[in-house]
This record gives sequence, structure tokens and C-alpha cells, in this order.
Amino acid sequence: MTKWINGPIGIGSQQRRSRGDLRTVLVMVPHLVAGTRLMDFVPLLESDHRVEVVFTVPDAIASWDGAEDFVRAQGCFVLPWQQALQHRFDLVLDASRSDTDPANGPLLVTPHGAGALRSRLRPRKGGAGALPTHGLVREELIKHGRVIPSSLVLSTDEELDALRSSCPEALSAALVAGDLCLDRMDASRPFRQHYRYALGVREDQILVVISSTWSTESLFCQRLEMYRRAVDELDPDRYRVAAVVHPNVWTVHGRRQVRAWLSECTGRGMALLPPEEGWRGAMVAADAVLGDHGSTTQYAAAFGTPTRLATFPDDNVRRGGPAESLARLVPRYEEDRPLAEQIDETIATARPEITERMRALLTSRPGRSARILRQEMYRLLGLTEPTHNAPLAPVPLPRPVPAALSIAIPEVR
Repeated sequence: MTKWINGPIGIGSQQRRSRGDLRTVLVMVPHLVAGTRLMDFVPLLESDHRVEVVFTVPDAIASWDGAEDFVRAQGCFVLPWQQALQHRFDLVLDASRSDTDPANGPLLVTPHGAGALRSRLRPRKGGAGALPTHGLVREELIKHGRVIPSSLVLSTDEELDALRSSCPEALSAALVAGDLCLDRMDASRPFRQHYRYALGVREDQILVVISSTWSTESLFCQRLEMYRRAVDELDPDRYRVAAVVHPNVWTVHGRRQVRAWLSECTGRGMALLPPEEGWRGAMVAADAVLGDHGSTTQYAAAFGTPTRLATFPDDNVRRGGPAESLARLVPRYEEDRPLAEQIDETIATARPEITERMRALLTSRPGRSARILRQEMYRLLGLTEPTHNAPLAPVPLPRPVPAALSIAIPEVR
């Protein structure tokens, strides 16, 4: 039986609370990726004295490890899922609509990666024989004949057009709000030197970030040797290497295992960014990115960082999407050429039109996402919006994980 906890909602809460008459917002965090995205939304309303934000980690038959640890590390109040289901909230935030049923209350759904239209042509669960699809299918948006989200956040006008074809019933809930993640990266641009300093990059060094998504199509699977090649070939006096690995790699295989697989490289100076935060700061600081079809590589290119693809699943990418466009715009890694030569060439041949095209694919409301999202959340809450500007903070400084694995070896007597 799930243990219930004494918190700000439910039976007896009026005797426990130190503030009354609050609108309560529930943030649903089924996995680490959703959690990291939703933490960009929370500052838009949590400081309002009329609002209280609580979190929950939904139960599922097959759950993702690490979600509750992540939420608790942020200092958040965490409700057990079964307890959360017994309460009606004034607003529910969700970044993973396909993974769990929603809690009770007006539901705002946002993508947890680059855009609402998935880059993959076929869903992972469907296998190679699955029919082509995207992230705005009616099966995920309608239940019992009713549109599930009260507000469906989209990044671009192109996504709105796709929704018009795939699920016109959901158009009334659609909100094109741009991309808050990219906007925060843009807000960080003036502090680039601070991010480079945090990663130990000298002024005369070139920072190369190796970026990987998850699954067997990722760089981490297809070219794990890339990390070793980078520390082998790139002169440490001239180059600094950092690695960004998708949170699901850490979640599925475990932190110790990921660090162990990359321990030789981190022991030789490669900076490894933790799964919770740091990849955005690394992209702000980077001079070049070696990546795959994942969102982090797409964000790097949209931010304006010279990018080269180290691997790419050409037969399983949605045509016209950001990933497929990235593959047409940037050069590919060549195994038979020196890596330093390819990095220098990537930097020298970067073109502004690549950035412009990628930005257009990731956001149709550049710089406006925080304002649009806050306005929508307050509409759903039934509250007047604060008069001050919606906060748009720079992303946190990157803090690499410790290089050495601490392995205790018992003494043999």
C-alpha cells in the first residue's frame, strides 16, 4: 500500500498549511527528460504568492529510474502518485503525454525535446515494421472521445499545420509558444566566457562537444570509439573535449556504468556532463559539436554552433523535420580523415543560413516563449498575470561529473 504524506493538499491540509487560498499546480515527472524540461516552466509562476507548486512521479508498469531522485534534488515537495490522483489541481504540467494518464485538472502538455513532431519516422516500441508517424497523432491526444490537453504547446507554425491534418479536434487547445529551452540558451549568450571557464576552457582553446541521444541509433551506440578518438587525436593544448550523453542512457544503464564506459576518456581530460543539467551550458560554450540526430545536436546548430554529424539513421528520420534538415545542411564525419582537420573545417565552413534554417524549424516565436507560456498558465489558473516581465534566466553553469570512479577494492588477507 502506498504511504500518503502530510502535505499542503487533501484531508486535514487546512490545519497543516502556513498559507491558505492558493492555486495548486502539479508537475508530473515520469522520467528525467520530462523533469528537466518542466523545470524551465516552474520559475514562470512559483514565486507568485497566490500559487503553490507540487510534484509527483507517476506510477507505471515499467517506470524510469531516477525521476524522484531528480525532483527531490531540486528541493521540491513530492506527492505520492496515488495521493495526487485523489485531488483536483488548478493546473497540471506534463511533458510526456504518451507515458502516463494525466492527473485531475486543466492539463498543459509541452514537448520534452526539440519540437512536438518527433524526429524518428517510426516509434521505438513499434520496431522496424511500424508505420510512419509523428508526435501529434490523435491516439495520444484523444481519450474517450475527448481532447486530453487543455493546452497543447507547440513550437512552430509547421506543427500547427501537422495537427490540423492529424487531429483537427485538438486545434482549439493548440498554442504555438516557441521554444523556451532555446530562448534560455539565447539569454545565456552574453555569458559565454563564464560557461567556458566552468568547463576549464582556456581562451586559446577550441571546445569540442560530443553530443549523443539514446537508443541503438545514437552516437553513443554506433560510435562509442569517437570519445577515445577525440582524446587520442585532439591536442590538449589546442582542444578541450566535453561529452553530452542523453539522460535515458544514464537512466537505463546506470550512472556508474556510463562513467565506467567513459572513464578512460575522462581520466585523460574529457569533461562529462551530468544528465540533469549542463548540456545547454556546454553548447553555449562550444566552438564545434560532433553529434547525431538527437535534440541536443539540433539545439547546437540552431544556437549557431558549427556542427558535424558523426552518425545518422537515414532510414528512420521523418522527412522535413529538424533532424533530416540538419543532415542536409551540415557535413558528415569521415572516418579516414584526421579528426582535428574535420573539426577545423567544420568551424571554418559554418554558414549563418544553417543557423537560420534550424532556428526556424525549432521555434516560430523566438524570444517570446516565456511570455506566451506564462500568459497561458495564468489563463488556465484563472488568475491575473503578474505585471512584471516573465523571467528568462540564463542556463546554469555546467558542472562536469568527477573524472575518477571510486572503486573500493577489499584488502586480501
